Amino acid sequence: MYASWFRALAEPARARLLNLLAIERRPMAVREIVECCTIGQSTVSHHLKILTEARFVLSERRGTSTLYRVNETCLERLPAAVRTIMGQEPHRAR
Repeated sequence: MYASWFRALAEPARARLLNLLAIERRPMAVREIVECCTIGQSTVSHHLKILTEARFVLSERRGTSTLYRVNETCLERLPAAVRTIMGQEPHRAR
């Protein structure tokens, strides 16, 4: 699980998108996210797909739009994942 998290965050644009969603703390449409970024809609959609697959981001359909929001549970577990990777905390099987 942790490997997919760190692969998803290895791309700076994805880290910025996750940061935006974490700061906003509300569901956002791709259009809104694009307005806050310097990257195009198709690239934002691609990065959101990867963040969703890594479970950093949750998505839900509303009408013709898909709204994205940060997965709070995943963000809460991230510090422990870093400590585990750095050898500061034993790995626990899930």
